[in-house]
Amino acid sequence: MYKEVCEKPDWLKTENIKDIYSVSGCVSKDFDDWINEWKHNGYWLFDSPEIMEAIAKEKNIDFSKMKLFFYKASEQQWDEDEKAWEDYQPEKSFKTEVKLPKETKLEGFDVVSFFSKTSCECSPLSCNHLSETIKTNEHCLFDTYEEAINLINSGELKDCEPGPYRIFEVHSVVLA
Repeated sequence: MYKEVCEKPDWLKTENIKDIYSVSGCVSKDFDDWINEWKHNGYWLFDSPEIMEAIAKEKNIDFSKMKLFFYKASEQQWDEDEKAWEDYQPEKSFKTEVKLPKETKLEGFDVVSFFSKTSCECSPLSCNHLSETIKTNEHCLFDTYEEAINLINSGELKDCEPGPYRIFEVHSVVLA
């Protein structure tokens, strides 16, 4: 996903965060209101940068101030109501053939809500201000998968966004 990375907003009261690399588009906006283009895959993301670049060309969107991210999602999601992990699959009506980037840099791990069970919604770390009381890195992400699991197991998501929640590895794509 190409995103317009937002510097730490004034409303987020923490000193250690420089900017927001969340999978969610609530703070660092996705490159476009892309869902209505219907070119996403079954995970409601894109199989390759070229698909987004074609949309951008058609709509005169400038990527020069955007950053390209690659996400790897865990194979299970946390059902907040059932207090249990459950498998999930990509939406079968969309082709899903992800083209792996040649080089990425792991930036951290994000926890994202999926109440609608389609596209990602909110990251409690930024959207719900949890990064004000929970240690994150400078990009408002966890450094390890275990930290993301610990957040979910802690019960602190109870008063945040409705789940289920998925954990994502957030990688910046190294462009040649």
